[in-house]
Amino acid sequence: MKIGVVGASGYSGGELLRLLSSHPTFKPSYISAGSNAGELITSVHQHLTSFAGERFASTEIGEMDACDLLFLALPHGESGKLVRELRSDVKIVDLGADFRINSSTSWEKYYGGVHSGAWTYGLPELPGLRVEIANSSRVANPGCYATSIALAAAPAVQSGIIDSSDIVVVASSGTTGAGRSAKINLLGSEVMNSLTSYKFGGVHQHTPEIEESLQKLTGDQVRLSFTPILAPMPRGILSTVTAKLTKDIDSKTARAIFEDAYSKEAFVNVLPEGLLPRTASTIGSNSVHLQVAIDDHTNRIVISAAIDNLGKGAAAQAIQNANIIFGLDETLGLSREGFSS
Repeated sequence: MKIGVVGASGYSGGELLRLLSSHPTFKPSYISAGSNAGELITSVHQHLTSFAGERFASTEIGEMDACDLLFLALPHGESGKLVRELRSDVKIVDLGADFRINSSTSWEKYYGGVHSGAWTYGLPELPGLRVEIANSSRVANPGCYATSIALAAAPAVQSGIIDSSDIVVVASSGTTGAGRSAKINLLGSEVMNSLTSYKFGGVHQHTPEIEESLQKLTGDQVRLSFTPILAPMPRGILSTVTAKLTKDIDSKTARAIFEDAYSKEAFVNVLPEGLLPRTASTIGSNSVHLQVAIDDHTNRIVISAAIDNLGKGAAAQAIQNANIIFGLDETLGLSREGFSS
């Protein structure tokens, strides 16, 4: 099996290479990077010593067409251009945004440019999607914020215990979520010892894909007010999701709904009472850590979710999806445990 990683010089591409280096089935043999073509892989990803001496290839349609499986880790708008030129039988997991959203109107509003269409949405833990992924050859990997928020909200939406037309989210992400290109606001001296909101006022591009993925659960309208925050750390996402309750339930009942929803999921962990999700506990893993409570004072549910934005939010989830596409154990090559306690 020939495996390709396109856009391998970015943070998600580097994490893909790290995880694939120990995967028992998917061994990358075509590793490309547009502007870094010809450079040593270890000159960009110094930690990837198993790729010592190997160089990034140029991005060529012929090389991609020769692959059985492609991981695309490109900026939005780039995957759509390439895919139009590729053989239709090449299996692809796209880590970019190009094929995540069904609505062309939403695409134009939040991203701009030509809408490339929609592929199977690759969030296996949402009801029904695992079967769709298994029957697909083209899968759109969800956004990092979208992964944490959708999994935090899904059991509450599906069970009908909340007003899904008014979900409020505040979520913080590490700087790798903004990509590897140089930006003044991402310099260490700008980010350290500081928190700041960005894409303020409901304009973050992950909003429509979260709404679409949750709306499929019941058909009811889903509306999300989402404020993202840039956190002074390299990686990790912590999302806090709240919504008004439509039923009179306590925290014990809410926990039972979440535990039942994810009881058979290898990578979603509803933490014991008293423990709160920490981003450090998920770094390097494909895991989601959740906690849920009822705020009796305001009659709202509160859900906290932590993931690694480069793991479950990008590269690890892409490999989970590829495992499912090829009929493998979906945990193959992935870790449930993070690097820290």
